[in-house]
Amino acid sequence: MTDLLAAAAAAAAVFAATNIDDIVVLTVFFVAARRAGRPCPWHIVAGQYLGIGALVAGAVVVAAGLLVVPDPWTGLLGLLPIGLGIRALLSRADDDGPPAVVGSLLGVAGVTIANGSDNIAVYVPVFRSLDPATGLVWLVVFAALVAVWCAVAALRGGPPGVVRLVGRAGHWLVPAIFIAIGVVILVGSGVLTRLAELAG
Repeated sequence: MTDLLAAAAAAAAVFAATNIDDIVVLTVFFVAARRAGRPCPWHIVAGQYLGIGALVAGAVVVAAGLLVVPDPWTGLLGLLPIGLGIRALLSRADDDGPPAVVGSLLGVAGVTIANGSDNIAVYVPVFRSLDPATGLVWLVVFAALVAVWCAVAALRGGPPGVVRLVGRAGHWLVPAIFIAIGVVILVGSGVLTRLAELAG
């Protein structure tokens, strides 16, 4: 029993450390859902589960030695939120609501995967060292914490002041957040350095 509790605590710590930035993204999604009606709340939750599930599945496959991650090329996924943000800026409406940067389940999942691409580097050695029973505990904890993350983000995006702020500045604030997320992914992954080396 003590081992299971220790495994659950370790899983919670790793999840929190690698997904703390998802709170910001999810909050933006929930505020946009309240203001613009898209994405639907269930798209946000299901997309987050799908995205985190894909990241964990990828890490398990890599840990099993079935695939090699072309690090740091996963950083190119940062182009996805940048592209979504630029598209929203260019096609924004004249109303005072935030643009629907992402309007579907797959869009939410894609941003989650892009924002968590660096998580795989952390998850791979962890899952490589876990026995099946402990790995199952980690998966259960991850699944529970995705629900917690969504609940926290929904609460953070619920206060009228937050909704009003995004209503006033959402036409540029929401796309700017996504562009910033993409830039952080690109820079943090080291892929720009690798591209510069290849160009040189």
